[in-house]
Amino acid sequence: QATAASPQPVDRLTLRGAAHFAAMFTRFVEPGRLALITYGPCAGKMCTIVDIVDQKRVVVDGPEAITGVRRHMMPVKRLSLTDLCAKIPRGAREKTLRLALEKDEVMKKWSETAWAKKI
Repeated sequence: QATAASPQPVDRLTLRGAAHFAAMFTRFVEPGRLALITYGPCAGKMCTIVDIVDQKRVVVDGPEAITGVRRHMMPVKRLSLTDLCAKIPRGAREKTLRLALEKDEVMKKWSETAWAKKI
């Protein structure tokens, strides 16, 4: 009587292959995150998230001298988050934000992206 060999446990990764790894989400709503305004009077302009009010709303700032967006509260729904982020504390002043954007060269990096060239 022949007994079948017990099957070896197969790792899921070997079945899927290395090409099917899902990248982890990195565009979090956080202070310093560069975003594109998609709706409203400032639509099409860039802004930076400065503070988080609640689950649905954030405080954004241009700064106005660079992007033309004043500091105001806005729903997250009306923003498209980018991959770029400046290192600022929560609730940073406009001067602190401007200096952080210049130091990290965020606006320069944004202008070099394919997304920025399309709009």
